[in-house]
Amino acid sequence: MTVRIAMWSGPRNISTAMMRSFENRADCAVVDEPFYAAYLAKTGLDHPMRDEVLASQPLDWREVAARLTTDQPAAVCYQKQMCHHMLSDFGLEWTAACRNAFLIRDPAAVLASYIKKRAEVTLDDIGVVRQRELFDREADRLGRAPPVVEGVDVLAGPERTLNALCAALEIPYTDEMLKWPPGRRDSDGVWAPAWYEAVERSTGFEAPARADQPPLTDDLARIADQARPHYEALARFKL
Repeated sequence: MTVRIAMWSGPRNISTAMMRSFENRADCAVVDEPFYAAYLAKTGLDHPMRDEVLASQPLDWREVAARLTTDQPAAVCYQKQMCHHMLSDFGLEWTAACRNAFLIRDPAAVLASYIKKRAEVTLDDIGVVRQRELFDREADRLGRAPPVVEGVDVLAGPERTLNALCAALEIPYTDEMLKWPPGRRDSDGVWAPAWYEAVERSTGFEAPARADQPPLTDDLARIADQARPHYEALARFKL
């Protein structure tokens, strides 16, 4: 029986590094943003490498969900999921087959990073509101809060934080999760050249060099303010 882990994150977090960490386990296979093409097809948004993304994955969310709940590639299957990809008319019943967890980051930091890749950004683009909706839905289903981890906590104390996460997911922790070889993976989405430059150089979780974050523009600051209550609602439950 495959243990299916859905890790729900927004963009510009350490979501790809977390995917690397799990993929380095001997018992684990990973799936990279499986709803990305369905999301782009439905919204019509112009993202980097849009045509390549659309050609690389199913465009129907139902087909994606069916694969996520029936494929058995390994004892553990880790799904790197982007909250904003789960549009309101995409069904969520399939998530009950997964152990759902949530990876959070301060929205101001997300926005400061996001605009380096895309010049325009909206509240929906960073997925924080949708992340809270998914969290609340899963908490209602379980009758308790599902696991929440914050990216900065993983970077500051990867062994401690990953131990706690694995315990919450009811899988064994292994030190294999702390280090991985550099480079691209066959499991990476076709969009990797546009987004994964830094993680391709990485070999593990490293605390970022301390640097003052430049102030956000007024428009970005308003988005951060709108996102903050949703981020803080999840942060209260982080491991």
